[in-house]
Amino acid sequence: MNDDVDDPAPEVRTEMAEPFEAGVVVHDLELMERFYSEALGCRAVHRSHIPKSIAAPAGLGGELRVVWLQVPSGGRIKLIRPQFDATRAGSAEPLTARRGLSYLTFPLDDVDPVVAALSAAGARPLSDPVVVQARGRRISFWADPEGNAVELVDRRGTDPGAARSGA
Repeated sequence: MNDDVDDPAPEVRTEMAEPFEAGVVVHDLELMERFYSEALGCRAVHRSHIPKSIAAPAGLGGELRVVWLQVPSGGRIKLIRPQFDATRAGSAEPLTARRGLSYLTFPLDDVDPVVAALSAAGARPLSDPVVVQARGRRISFWADPEGNAVELVDRRGTDPGAARSGA
């Protein structure tokens, strides 16, 4: 199987007006904002209360609180807290065993300090060993405090301290 894209997709004739955003439904908005800020360097750039009169017709269920976090590389994560309890993410199945959005990827210069920060912030590793060599990159998968999956990708390649791979 060739990993390169042979046939490019048709050209889309639009320009994005804002950085790409991914929405994550959470139970504890304050905990998750603190986690993504402290462990991954994201910062809150906007907060909003979405009333049911807007959220329900938009297909979002009901009243929401939303915090937009700026990712250091330019994208954004929307932490979304509905007034009802959403079902919890996470299972023993591999991340690719279910369809839909499976994880957020954070490309980094060095995963090591982030691995330490994730562990200290209450995340748990999903990969074993915690940091894995894969095609010239180092990757690490984690579950945030509410079970949402996060991938770290270190583009440095080989680990100068290859003997250590734990958190």
